[in-house]
Amino acid sequence: MKNEASKLYGLVLAGGRSRRMKKEKFLLDYHGAPQVRYCFGLLEKVCTRVFVSIRSDQKETPELARYAQIHDQFEGDGPIVGMLSAMKTHSDISWLVLACDLPGVTGETLCALVQGRNRSKGTTAFRSPEDGLPEPLCAIYEPSSQKSLGDALNSGHRSPRKALVQAGAELIAPSNPRWLRNVNTPAERKGILRES
Repeated sequence: MKNEASKLYGLVLAGGRSRRMKKEKFLLDYHGAPQVRYCFGLLEKVCTRVFVSIRSDQKETPELARYAQIHDQFEGDGPIVGMLSAMKTHSDISWLVLACDLPGVTGETLCALVQGRNRSKGTTAFRSPEDGLPEPLCAIYEPSSQKSLGDALNSGHRSPRKALVQAGAELIAPSNPRWLRNVNTPAERKGILRES
């Protein structure tokens, strides 16, 4: 897969403050390892290089210090800050972004995304089985998507999903709806663990 994914870098989003979960989501274990390690390993299989996106105050955290890091370079919170920081660091590179709060993502998920990639669109994303909108936290962002994400951030919209809708992302139907289940609270985590 790496040959098909040339010039594709991976970005694990691990800089969230986990307010609703009340524990660092990147440290949660769904697959026998902290989620950041699991996500990093998945991305390594399909990307040329992989980085972890974090806040600068996280850089010495033991589980994060082992990885190549990109620190947030814009004010505020949210995944859009991490994504734009990566694009600023390597502006000519396409990014496969994966958030730590999607424990259902597998190697098959990322292979389907890479195979469905449309480089002529700013973004390739899965269509959410819940609402039909793009899933921005497991998606490929081409360099051309930087403008729509930057415009969203500058206008006060911190949702990358809105930027994807406005930019007209290439949407792929996921073959397994569990891939995209976002887990943000202890109750949601318990539900996922019960199903495993």
